[in-house]
Amino acid sequence: TNNPTTKTMKTTLASVLAAALLSGVYSFTPVAPSTVISRGKGLEAVNGIWNTGNDFGKGKFRFYDGFDSYMKPFPDEDRELYPSMFQLPKGVYEVPLAKPCGIIFEEIEANRGVYIADLVENGNAERQGILKKGDVLVGVTAIRVAGAKWERRLLPARKFGFDLVVNAIGSNEDKWGCNNVILMVERPDEANTEEVDEFLQFFEPSPDTPWKLPV
Repeated sequence: TNNPTTKTMKTTLASVLAAALLSGVYSFTPVAPSTVISRGKGLEAVNGIWNTGNDFGKGKFRFYDGFDSYMKPFPDEDRELYPSMFQLPKGVYEVPLAKPCGIIFEEIEANRGVYIADLVENGNAERQGILKKGDVLVGVTAIRVAGAKWERRLLPARKFGFDLVVNAIGSNEDKWGCNNVILMVERPDEANTEEVDEFLQFFEPSPDTPWKLPV
């Protein structure tokens, strides 16, 4: 296409697919890029979703407010080329919740992964009616502040321990324009974990941004 805007957005999606990283637990220390390549193997690796340097805190992707709205800037051409990237995998549910969420999390392993052990009776999660006992947390929104700038992103959370999950949820404060926290869960009896992990690579932070994940 000759439309420069469309070309830019197309490159953004292609770059994220090509440069997607498979990493680990959320923190603020550096991580070396993984060699894992996602569905866009062979595409130009120019990352346009993660902001570096003075661009941090700017752009269309700086505030995650749900999967559909996050993907809205991409043109129809991308939706035709990468249809699987514009829908949640089978068995994955995204839920915006007001705090307190009313969820009791337990770790799957020590400091690695959490699942929903129970829902607080008449709490926000139970009243909403989507989340269930046994759902595994695979994504959560979090705020990252760098100097006078900030962003809210959805972070892959399959390897988060309990404390990191609590900190991420707690960072979604009113002062950052957050009226909810967004959780993404995997329902084990419905989902293909390998497909879900491949999908989540799209949201892995680039190591040259303030959002850094250690191995």
